[in-house]
Amino acid sequence: MSHHQDIKRRRSIDAHVRSQLDCDSMTSSLILETFPVGPLQCNCTIMGDQTNGEAIVIDPGDEVDRIHRRLADLGLKLKQILITHAHIDHVGGALKLRKLTGAPIFLNEDDMLLLQMMATQAAWLGIQPPEVAPPDENLSDGRQVGLSSYPATVLHTPGHTEGSVCLHFAPLKMVIAGDTLFAGSIGRTDLPGGNSEQIIESIQTRLLTLPDETRVLPGHGPSTTIGAERKTNPFLRPY
Repeated sequence: MSHHQDIKRRRSIDAHVRSQLDCDSMTSSLILETFPVGPLQCNCTIMGDQTNGEAIVIDPGDEVDRIHRRLADLGLKLKQILITHAHIDHVGGALKLRKLTGAPIFLNEDDMLLLQMMATQAAWLGIQPPEVAPPDENLSDGRQVGLSSYPATVLHTPGHTEGSVCLHFAPLKMVIAGDTLFAGSIGRTDLPGGNSEQIIESIQTRLLTLPDETRVLPGHGPSTTIGAERKTNPFLRPY
């Protein structure tokens, strides 16, 4: 993908997400940009608050210099690095971003084994393994993370990996789903830590219980809604 095409796609995704958010006083200071990074095109999200200049980054799997430049361009100070799960395309750039910004890394502790398998994961893709380190904080179920103006609740959704989580931004009517739920599909379960029955249970009990209008930002591909996936996702019928 060319640089020009990438910028167009990033703007398209960002504009689409913004169009789905309520345009009220709560979101007037919100900065929300989602764009694909790395060879597997993981969706990385920057969320910032223009009022206090603080930001979080979710799943900086690659292209960390680009992410860092964008934060600088937006005048944002990074406060948290949130990782939905420890597959290389989602966590690969986290440590480098921490070194550049000083922001702590958050990851669910149930994915520590996957984090320790980074060389094996890199071998699957035929690439050099990135440098990784244990997270600074545990993304435990029910924990509140994110920005003070735009908080998120951690939903532990094992199945794609043992430590997979989704981040529910209830006031924004939005959930960042990692590789648990996609538009028209669900996360693969044939890699270490995957469990096909568990991912269906996680989606049924943790995501399909959210309001239909909840916007879903998945780890790859376009956004969707809980209602759309409830009605049309072939992996979820008849839930």
